[in-house]
Amino acid sequence: MRTIKLTLAYEGTAYAGWQLQPDQPTVQGVLEAAVERVTGATGQTLAAGRTDAGVHALGQVVSLRTESRLAPDVLVRALNANLPDDVAVIEAVEVDPGFHPIRDARRKLYRYQIHDGPIRDVFRRGDAWHVPCRLDAEAMQRAAAALSGRHDFRSFQTSGAERLTTVRTVYELSVQREGGCQGHLVTIEIQANGFLYNMVRAIVGTLVEVGRGAEPESWPGEVLLAADRTRAGPTAPAHGLFLVSVRYD
Repeated sequence: MRTIKLTLAYEGTAYAGWQLQPDQPTVQGVLEAAVERVTGATGQTLAAGRTDAGVHALGQVVSLRTESRLAPDVLVRALNANLPDDVAVIEAVEVDPGFHPIRDARRKLYRYQIHDGPIRDVFRRGDAWHVPCRLDAEAMQRAAAALSGRHDFRSFQTSGAERLTTVRTVYELSVQREGGCQGHLVTIEIQANGFLYNMVRAIVGTLVEVGRGAEPESWPGEVLLAADRTRAGPTAPAHGLFLVSVRYD
């Protein structure tokens, strides 16, 4: 039995998330169906991030356990020939059988996109949250500084997934306006050693409250210290979120 580390990109609009679900299309479902068509046998897959419905990926990492002897480059071409157009295998590498995409991950990078033009951009309806007011991206960046470092992020966790601890380390949290001062796309990137359920989307929703002037720049830091989800902003919609990359030793 071999272990192949796959790197995937997918546009998540048509899927009920990564994980297999009965009677619903999922990324794991179409990938495992492609593996079976290519190898003639079922393969066991496990993803580094169990992305929710509508969430996208640029660099999802998946382990594939298979008895196939196909070379990794051949496997990439064969899988892509059997996957739908909104899912692609970028890379395949044979790794140690003990490789675990979740436990071995050291850092994950997520990106969230916000379109803040006065009129919705119909071509961004699947990959950016439309907030129809000009956001103060600089104020959002200053407010985000309080969330960098090692903290208890309980205030930014949606219930539904039990964790041993809600402490995480955020290595980088940036807010930028793309295209200069005339642009209408604000991107938020968060790199951490791990994430709680809906943590990125809760942070984004909180920073947007600052960006639109509803809350002061000090507010996200106060929310963090409160350790209470009800004190934070709304959970941003799933379709603006991308899993950009996963780093390993």
